[in-house]
Amino acid sequence: MIKDIIEAEIRNLLRNDHLDFVVERSLDFGDYATNVALVSAKELKKSPRETADFLAGELRKCGLCEPDGPIEKIEVAGPGFINFYVKGSVVLEHVKNIGDTYGKINKLNGEKTVIEYTDPNPFKEFHIGHLMTNAIGESLARILETSGAEVKRACYQGDVGMHVAKTVWGLKHSEMTDAASLGRAYALGSKEYEEHKQEITEINKKIYDRSDPEINKLYDEGKKISLDYFETIYKKLGTKFDFFFFESKTGPFGKQIVEEHLAKGVFEKSDGAVVFRGENYRLHTRVFINSEGIPTYEAKELGLAKIKFDAYPYERSIVVTGNEVNDYFRVLLAAMKLVFPELAERTKHISHGMLRLPTGKMSSRTGDVVTAESLISQLKEIALVKIADRNIEDKGSVAEKIAIGAIKYAILRQSPGKDIIFDLEKSVSFEGDSGAYLQYAYVRTQSILRKAGDVAPDIERGSEALSELERFLFEGLPNALEMAAREYSPNYIAAYLVDLCRAFNAYYEKNQVLENEHTPYRLALVSAVGTVLKNGLELLGIPVVEKM
Repeated sequence: MIKDIIEAEIRNLLRNDHLDFVVERSLDFGDYATNVALVSAKELKKSPRETADFLAGELRKCGLCEPDGPIEKIEVAGPGFINFYVKGSVVLEHVKNIGDTYGKINKLNGEKTVIEYTDPNPFKEFHIGHLMTNAIGESLARILETSGAEVKRACYQGDVGMHVAKTVWGLKHSEMTDAASLGRAYALGSKEYEEHKQEITEINKKIYDRSDPEINKLYDEGKKISLDYFETIYKKLGTKFDFFFFESKTGPFGKQIVEEHLAKGVFEKSDGAVVFRGENYRLHTRVFINSEGIPTYEAKELGLAKIKFDAYPYERSIVVTGNEVNDYFRVLLAAMKLVFPELAERTKHISHGMLRLPTGKMSSRTGDVVTAESLISQLKEIALVKIADRNIEDKGSVAEKIAIGAIKYAILRQSPGKDIIFDLEKSVSFEGDSGAYLQYAYVRTQSILRKAGDVAPDIERGSEALSELERFLFEGLPNALEMAAREYSPNYIAAYLVDLCRAFNAYYEKNQVLENEHTPYRLALVSAVGTVLKNGLELLGIPVVEKM
C-alpha cells in the first residue's frame, strides 16, 4: 500500500525505526496524513510546524514525488500535520485492479491463530448475548485470515457445572422434547434450587463421575439435543468451528494442573478449597478448586489453554467473551503467567458489552430469555413486510439474510466493549446506518450492471474527471482491514463501507451511468464498488443478497 511506502520513506529520512507515528487515510486532507512532525519535534529541537515544514521539504526530494512516484503533492496543515495527495493515475490503476480477492493483505504471514467465541452452554438456550460474541468472533476470524493468518475457530462449552445439574433436576420433573424444553428445565431448576440444594448438588457430583444411569441418560440426551440445536444456528450465522472443547474434559486436567502447582506455591489452600491469591498481583482472590474438590471455571480455563495448544500449536490465542468476566480473566491470566508463561503471553482477551432490547436485559435464570432464534424471527418478519411487493423468488431466504445482517452490523458498527440497545425497526432500514443499507447498496450495483447488458466496463476515463468515489475506493478496504486486525475491532470496516455507500449514492445521483459517452467508465466504478462491498460484507460475516 502507498501508506507503507510513505512510512518507509519517513523512517529512512529520520533514521528511526522505533518512532511511534501513524500514516492514516484522510480524505478531508489529501489521501494520507501523518502526525510524524508532532511526535518528532522535540527530538529535532523544532516546533511541530517547523518540523512539518522541514520534513515535507525533504520528502518532496525523495522518490515519492518523482515522475514515476505515487505522490502528486505534499502539504503541511494545522499545527504540523503532513498531507499526501496521490496521483490520479495511481488511483485509477488501483481501481482497475479491484477484483474478487481484493482487500487481502499478508501482514500476518501465516501466523497460527486460534480464536474462541460464541461458547453457548449445553442445556441452556442460545440467547442474544451469544449473538454478540459470535458476530465479533466470526468477523475477527475472517479479518485475521484475510490479513494472512492461519486461523482455527474454537467453541468452548460448559457441559458440566451447576447450571447442568439444575437443568437435569428440572428434566426429572418435566418432559424433554426439544432445546426449548432444556431452557424451561433450567429455569425450573434455578427457581427450586434453594429448596432442593442438596439433591441438585448430588446430581452435579453424579454428572462428574458418571455414577447414575438415570442421570447419565438425561444428561446424554440433553447434551445431544443442545449441540444439534446450536449447529442449526451456526449454519444461519455462517460459522463453522474447527474445534469444540468441553468443560467435562478441561475440568479434570485443570484440576490436575492446579494440584501440581499447589506445592510450588502458585496456589494455596483456604477453608478446604484451593485459591489463587490475586491480591499479590493487585487483583482479587479466586477459587480454582472448591471445597467439594470440584474444579471451578478458573481451573477449567487453565486446562483449556494447554488443551488448545496441544490440539493446535498456536502463536496467538484470542478469546472473545462478555465484559462481565473481565476481572475473572485478569486473575486467570495472572495465574497462567506462573503456570504456562508462554501461553499467557500468547493469549489475548477481547471483551464486549451487552446486547439489550429496549425492554431491558434478558435472564435465563428466570426463563425470561430472548433467544437468538426469536430475535432473528422478529427481524425476518419485519424484513418480509418491507420486500413483500418486490420481485424476489425466495423472499423467506432474503428476509433471513437481511435479519442476520441487521444483527451483525448493529454489533460490529462500534468497537467491542460498549453495550448496545438494539432497535428492531432501525436495524432493517434500507436507509441510514444499518446492515440492510449496505446490502441494498450492493444490490443496486448489481442491478445497474445487469441493466447495462452487453456494455462492458472500462476504467479508461477519457475526459471524465476524477471524483470523490475513486478516492474512496483507493486502498480504502485494505486500510480498514489493517486497522481492524491491529485493533481487533471490525468497526473500522463497517465505518468504511458506510462511507463508501454514501459516496456511491452521491455519485449515482449526480452522474447518469447508463446510455452516455462515459458509460463504460462509470460501469467500471459501479463494478468496483460492488466488489468492495461484497468483500467487505464477507469480512463482517454479513450475508450478501443479489435482490432486495
